[in-house]
Amino acid sequence: MSDVSNEVAEQVAAAPASTPAQERAPAPAERRPPHNGPQLTPRAIAKAEIFVEGDHVVYPTHGVGKVERIATEEIAGHRLELIHITFEENRMTLRVPVAKARTAGLRKLSTRKQFDEALAVLKGKARIKRTMWSRRAQEYEAKINSGDPMAIAEVVRDLHRNAGQPDQSFSERQIYEAAMDRLAAELAALDQTDKPTAIVKLTDFLKTV
Repeated sequence: MSDVSNEVAEQVAAAPASTPAQERAPAPAERRPPHNGPQLTPRAIAKAEIFVEGDHVVYPTHGVGKVERIATEEIAGHRLELIHITFEENRMTLRVPVAKARTAGLRKLSTRKQFDEALAVLKGKARIKRTMWSRRAQEYEAKINSGDPMAIAEVVRDLHRNAGQPDQSFSERQIYEAAMDRLAAELAALDQTDKPTAIVKLTDFLKTV
């Protein structure tokens, strides 16, 4: 559970070198205290404006995780505010610098309205490009790894097969299931259920399309 992915490890390690002095100092737009008020720390900003310990969040390449804590750690001689995100299914923990959270694509769960818009995409007509499968597969994987529920829904829509339609190839099935898994994970967090229940809900929804 304490392993850190290479992607985030590189991000954490690079943070001191890529964080100039003006970023470490309070930014006028973000950290200027109100008149006669206390100075906001990065931890306070993360908790008040972006993420809160216990929140479910979405990291683009890993899907839905949970913020375990926001803590100060020393990396290569620099003190950084890090968001610890656990992914139970993968038994993995990521550490994302607070200052890099937005640029890394870390976000809160979609609102119900936003997710309903993603579900509406599933009702649309499949848009299959007339290109080689290898090219389309790369585009589908990029959409899945974007973390955008609208883009992921497009993958599900394009690769879904109803009764009477041609079967999916093995690689199509793999990508389709990966997209369904990502959508279901976010739906489960929104509904406060589990992923199998969310997958059934999405599957039933697709049957009505």
